[in-house]
Amino acid sequence: MEKSSETDQLSLVLKAVSDVTRRSLLTSLVQEGPTRVTELAARYDMSLNAVSKHIKVLETAGMVSRRTIGRVHLIEANLERIHMVDDWFTNLRSIWDIRLDHLSEALQDKKNTEE
Repeated sequence: MEKSSETDQLSLVLKAVSDVTRRSLLTSLVQEGPTRVTELAARYDMSLNAVSKHIKVLETAGMVSRRTIGRVHLIEANLERIHMVDDWFTNLRSIWDIRLDHLSEALQDKKNTEE
């Protein structure tokens, strides 16, 4: 995957999980496995249409997939996108670790030259 495409996908994922309802839906799907849309919607104080819109945002971000069996729509979590976010945070942590190491070295050098 090229870099701008990865950035676009990461942006979609972060936008998708920026909403508390979508995070809740995703958490339920990870904990319980594939679930019918109507079962998911029954847990929230909103219309089936509103929950479906939240699911569509998660689908667009690649965080869930839909399987249709007759009239039943099953929604399932896709954890591959979660790994993308985890990789991004890991990269951020490594950048800060490097910066802190450089700062530590600079402070040690300064201390050594003052002695």
